[in-house]
Amino acid sequence: MLEVKQLKKYFNTPKGILHAVDDVNFSIEKGKTLGIVGESGCGKSTTGRAILRLLEATDGEVIFEGKNILDYSKKEIRDLRRDMQIIFQDPFASLNPRKTVSEIIGEPLRLHKIIKDKGEREKRVLELMETVGLSERLVNTYPHELDGGRRQRIGIARALALNPKFILCDEPVSALDVSIQAQILNLLKTLQKDLGLTYIFITHDLSVVNYFSDEIAVMYLGKVVEKAPSAELFDNPKHPYTKALLSAIPIPSIGKKKERIIIKGEITSPINPKPGCRFAPRCEYAKDVCFKEQPILKELDNNHEVACHI
Repeated sequence: MLEVKQLKKYFNTPKGILHAVDDVNFSIEKGKTLGIVGESGCGKSTTGRAILRLLEATDGEVIFEGKNILDYSKKEIRDLRRDMQIIFQDPFASLNPRKTVSEIIGEPLRLHKIIKDKGEREKRVLELMETVGLSERLVNTYPHELDGGRRQRIGIARALALNPKFILCDEPVSALDVSIQAQILNLLKTLQKDLGLTYIFITHDLSVVNYFSDEIAVMYLGKVVEKAPSAELFDNPKHPYTKALLSAIPIPSIGKKKERIIIKGEITSPINPKPGCRFAPRCEYAKDVCFKEQPILKELDNNHEVACHI
């Protein structure tokens, strides 16, 4: 359904050009989920927003159902919004505080003139609320009157209003309590199964991405350093950065100890980055070649791709 080729997003800063996303490549099959993980500032959300053209990419291609959407006009992008939607990280900041639940969920239907009749639109809103587990009695409430879980359900209902094929989930559970996180994740999984949705799932939480994703891409300073099926990545991590990330997952068991891999050294600046691997200054296995040449993402086996000279 979606193929990203050599996607770049650079920002001009007083100190130089910031390489937020640099030569990112991946593809997603229809009905599958690609998880994107990495520490804060690695370019996860910027990648997602560039794919949806909420940010204009510097270079590259985003092929959606066989067409490069980076070449689309404003009208074509407006039409594309019906097929590609986003669930934002902060469910409070992404909802209009002056609109009721009914108005927020019904707004895409009104803007895209899908359902012009107000009565039919209200009926569709109630259907969407039922789909995401929102009680009908909340139809005239405002976002500030609800808890985080219900607010995020409003965001999900709004994203579903236009019957999209693809949804970008930008850390949709990171602002929620753990018990609410489980409910939202199970809801998203059920919707994917029932509606045949395709997801990109951006998160910091590795245990969540393992549960939710079919494939996982690990990003570091704008680069994808490893990509593999979820089970393969957790069972057999190859890149030193991925190994360190996985070692940080806490084990919910008393008495069991897990060896933590502590990453030392300073993070390379993403502004005018030097040649070589961006993880090299923090990598205990780094050799001379790592500081001179940028490693290319290469497939080893079982659809397992790694960008590492070692």
